[in-house]
Amino acid sequence: MPDIQHAIQIAAKPETIYPIVATAHGFSQWWATDITESGGLVELGFFNRATVYKLKREIDKPPAHADWLCQSVDEWGGTHIIFRVEARGAESLLRFTHAGWRSETDYFTSCNTTWGALMYRLKAAAEGKPAGPLFLANDMAY
Repeated sequence: MPDIQHAIQIAAKPETIYPIVATAHGFSQWWATDITESGGLVELGFFNRATVYKLKREIDKPPAHADWLCQSVDEWGGTHIIFRVEARGAESLLRFTHAGWRSETDYFTSCNTTWGALMYRLKAAAEGKPAGPLFLANDMAY
């Protein structure tokens, strides 16, 4: 099963980064603005809710490891979004994996590109810079 992987150096401590990758509020700072949380599930809406991803956090080990199970009906269904944060002096290394894809489809490739862009927005949010989320509510495309 193929995985998407990225790593990025961030000028922030793991304790600063972790809430950004382990909570719905954190996701709203760099990923999307259409986010709801209910009953342990985080729901992210994209493209005027034409696409909705439901995530359930399965591993919550602050400040080092968050693992989200995707409970969607599309290609994301059953995949895991994994964030591992390693302290590196005054900075941190964030290792990201979107694991468990069934195959390398065109959508897989597109998501790889999008995750790369999202990593820089996540970095900016953790470093206190105003990049903001990539996906805005009611956007038809990014």
